[in-house]
Amino acid sequence: MTPPSLVQVQELAKTFPLAAGNTYLALQGIDLEIRTGEFISLIGHSGCGKSTLLNMLAGLDHPSEGVVLVDGDRVQRPGPDRMVVFQNYSLLPWLTVSENIALAIDEVYPDLSRQQRQELVDEHIAMVGLGPATHKLPRELSGGMRQRVAIARALAIRPKLLLLDEPFGALDALTRGNLQEKLMQICNDHALTAVMVTHDVDEAVLLSDRIVMLTNGPGSRVGGILDVDIPRPRRRLEVVHHPSYYSLRSEIIYFLNRQKRVKQWQAKPHQVVARHGLEKVNLDLGFIPLAACAPLAVAEAKGFFAKHGLDEVTLVRETSWRGVTDGLLDRTLDAALMPSGMPTWMTGGGHGGDPTPIVSALTLSRNGNGITLASRLAEQGVSTVADYRDYLLRTNREPHTMGIVHPASMHNLLLRYWLAAHAIDPDRDVYLQTLPPAQMLADLKDGSIDGYCVGEPWNVRAAQEGHGFPIVGDLEIWSGHPGKVLGVREDWALAYPNTHIALTKALLEACRYCADPTHWHELSLLLSDRRYLGMKPELIRFGAAGGNGEESSFTPHTLFFGAGVNRPSRSEHLWILTQLARWREIPFPRNYVEVLERVCAVSVYSTAARELGLEDVSYQRGVIELFDGVPFEADDPIGYLNRLRIHDDYSVAEIPIGFPRPMAS
Repeated sequence: MTPPSLVQVQELAKTFPLAAGNTYLALQGIDLEIRTGEFISLIGHSGCGKSTLLNMLAGLDHPSEGVVLVDGDRVQRPGPDRMVVFQNYSLLPWLTVSENIALAIDEVYPDLSRQQRQELVDEHIAMVGLGPATHKLPRELSGGMRQRVAIARALAIRPKLLLLDEPFGALDALTRGNLQEKLMQICNDHALTAVMVTHDVDEAVLLSDRIVMLTNGPGSRVGGILDVDIPRPRRRLEVVHHPSYYSLRSEIIYFLNRQKRVKQWQAKPHQVVARHGLEKVNLDLGFIPLAACAPLAVAEAKGFFAKHGLDEVTLVRETSWRGVTDGLLDRTLDAALMPSGMPTWMTGGGHGGDPTPIVSALTLSRNGNGITLASRLAEQGVSTVADYRDYLLRTNREPHTMGIVHPASMHNLLLRYWLAAHAIDPDRDVYLQTLPPAQMLADLKDGSIDGYCVGEPWNVRAAQEGHGFPIVGDLEIWSGHPGKVLGVREDWALAYPNTHIALTKALLEACRYCADPTHWHELSLLLSDRRYLGMKPELIRFGAAGGNGEESSFTPHTLFFGAGVNRPSRSEHLWILTQLARWREIPFPRNYVEVLERVCAVSVYSTAARELGLEDVSYQRGVIELFDGVPFEADDPIGYLNRLRIHDDYSVAEIPIGFPRPMAS
């Protein structure tokens, strides 16, 4: 049974007056319910209004709009039902530990006898483990002991709501850890309701039932609320081994990094710079650190952007594909390197918001991915997919997790196809978890995942460092599959058509440079720079491994350029749509012909290729057929879906993508 709501925050906003009659909007549109016995953390960057919200819960400040209710009563002033513990202890220096606590009890419970009040004092001193310090003054106590006195004083008057404003921020790590465990014990034993302001991600995950993440100010809002599903009681040294710990931690860090990125973007001048006959030459291009980002790095380093008039291009390194998605949605990115499934996925509303038409005029790379399993599985006799299926059957009581980088990536779709073709249900026999590539290697090392499907250099690194072994490469699953593409919003493409062509030309020329094997050593050195991948160049490979495990100088693994390599293919995007529907990422679009015509900007590619003097503009790829020999029938995508042995109960629906208006310039 769900506990009743103790606190209700409804449409709360707070505005502060400034000099010369101006105002500052700190918070707006805050809606929050806090259940009895729940521990809530408020987290966000400095200036996002965390302490302001806490002060309004305490009654120390009043909202400009909206209301705060505690037990159904409107909060209008401070009261003993809401006690605050501040970072700076707030103890009276001339009173002892016992006297500081007694002062609060005497004020709130004057009708109790002296003995009853003293019993309350002694009870709460014992609760926080300060018996030997009962008669000491604050100056005789350590910082951690003073904070325990402040907590005991707050709890002694039996508040309905405990409010904590960075209570452990000034303490050393050991003291902070001990006090966190003491606070958890007290909250669990007494079913306390608490709200805590913190900057510490690990502290928030350790202590909280829910974590409320606030966006940047001014006008901060609730940017997201995370449910912490780690069971109680919790211990600091044990909680890190729970399967949800690192995913929760990563979610908060991603949110904070995203807010920082948006703040930096907002601080830059954003007028559109038109030059050289182009509507916009100042572009922000997103990527994540993979070998497939080579065309972007080359276009920057070799001057291809500037050659085609784009002389103010900034490459923005994101930590995950989610950052690329959000960058396109909030327009902090003009364009991005993205997984080949992302344009149709976002166009179909797979990101969870309104369908956002994304245009792709260029396939930047093909192949480049692989599936790696943990070395511990090899020790269990796993060397083939059949061995892995048997291993899953033998250990079906254990959790089995495989890492993917994004639901719309070919990593996810190829891994699922490969598993399902070998009678392993990717949604029932294993759990597929979205992880940043760098985290996959760490999770493989600590044993929390069985393996992953990812691009280089993360497969090479796993093998070289002894944490994993390659079980299958994408050349064996679908040789020549689209890997990464250039993606822009459709409204951006309509607003800046000449810029879009220039960008496509610059990157197409860079792809041609990357495809030359004589440049691969140079590319490895270039990408090793911290602006791009930031790792040893010998880990960054572009050729397929030969018999001795060394990179071949003539056999490309990742395809950057060639006949039919770069032209966007509607049939390939249609296959991607069937797989996204197969695993219920998006419904299969009833209007898929319209979707594909809008996603695949073939005319932009054709113009760019023709202006570069290329001859493969009209190239048509052959029938799509993966390793299992099942041909993809583009004329009957639903029939193809139904013939696949394992699939979810997919749906078919019209994708309401409408007709966008060009962006204002």
